[in-house]
Amino acid sequence: MKTQELIGALVADHAPSRFRFAQIFASSLAAAGLVAALLFVAFIGVRPDIGAAVHEPRFLAKFAVTLTLLATAGGLLRRLAAPGVEAGAWRFAPLLALAALGVAVALELVAAPAESWDARLVGHNAAICLMAIPLIAAGPLAILLFALRRGAPSRPALAGAVAGLVAGALAASFYAAHCTDDSPLFVAVWYSLAVGFVALAGSALGARLLRW
Repeated sequence: MKTQELIGALVADHAPSRFRFAQIFASSLAAAGLVAALLFVAFIGVRPDIGAAVHEPRFLAKFAVTLTLLATAGGLLRRLAAPGVEAGAWRFAPLLALAALGVAVALELVAAPAESWDARLVGHNAAICLMAIPLIAAGPLAILLFALRRGAPSRPALAGAVAGLVAGALAASFYAAHCTDDSPLFVAVWYSLAVGFVALAGSALGARLLRW
């Protein structure tokens, strides 16, 4: 058999398994979203003034950040899930969420009086934020790690960390509908810490559970 024919045969043999994993990955994201929604409804729910809050730019900015992180980290995770697949430009994609947060913080510092910055940063729900986001993210993270075991990522700790980012961003998106602290300063500190904790947990679990 010629070299090109051999390569073609290998690609053809691998294509169905890649297609199956794409289905598994998509299903795991849907399941993670469903579990996060159930945990959110069961434990905290939406804020009482949600009808008025949706008209506030600061409230909407929270979702701009968390959903951007969810989309970009999800795209990166899909590429880290299979061995030998280059992440390419996707490795930098989650920085878009950081950029969006940076813009929101800068606008807040310009719009809000300097004497209010400390109060906006501390907020009223820091402890709840640090508990609720990891709690909501726990189920989705478990689902994503289980799916990644079917993909055999070549960098398990990194894949686990990005799975934690996805789960954390998903949880933060739900939590944002409950949290009454809408200041980007609060989001920059407490949401980031909570999501970062989930990413660290994902990295530690991924290093153990995703090894070949």
